[in-house]
Amino acid sequence: MSSDAREMMLRRAALELNDGDTVNLGIGLPTNVLTYVAPSITVCVHSENGVAGMGPRAEYTAADRNLIDAGGNYITTLAGASYFDSAVSFAIIRGGNLDLTMLGAFEVASNGDLANWMIPGKFTPGTGGAMELAQKARRVIVLTTHVDKAGKPKLVEQCTLPLTAQRCVHRIITDLAVVDVSSGGFELVELFAGVSVEEVKAKTGAPLVIPHPLAIFN
Repeated sequence: MSSDAREMMLRRAALELNDGDTVNLGIGLPTNVLTYVAPSITVCVHSENGVAGMGPRAEYTAADRNLIDAGGNYITTLAGASYFDSAVSFAIIRGGNLDLTMLGAFEVASNGDLANWMIPGKFTPGTGGAMELAQKARRVIVLTTHVDKAGKPKLVEQCTLPLTAQRCVHRIITDLAVVDVSSGGFELVELFAGVSVEEVKAKTGAPLVIPHPLAIFN
């Protein structure tokens, strides 16, 4: 994925955060979304290792070595941030208190099933908090490339990899487009500038509903 496509994904994902939301930004690409959130938007960022009120990532030279997110990245905290143990952190998740979570994915099925924790035969550290986040957050958005490194679609009719959670994904933001999971399957919401409908259809492994007119994100 090019740096331009990556930045476009993050800028588009940042628009999904509403003022006052409590959100969890999953390990990997989602943790970078906060950098692109407008200054007028204030969100409470939760991390399952026990902090709420995270700010942007900390520069290595200025980092407090005691402050990390669930992925081990050094973080900053905002005024009013709080710290707690894992039991409280997961009680927050299980209680349905997160407005939104953003996660990565290996596959997303057209019914919203999510597979993002394991590829059989490859090392995995475990599901982490993804299973609970996917089930309990009020809204689940996936950030992922449209195809894998071998060129195979990640948006598929049915997941072939072990599931993280069933029927949980609401929206997918890829390096090509924004796609919703609707009652009728995948629905194209927006194209990224320079991407054609034909390219998205060719790289999607399931039927795709295409509305007219179609929005373009620049």
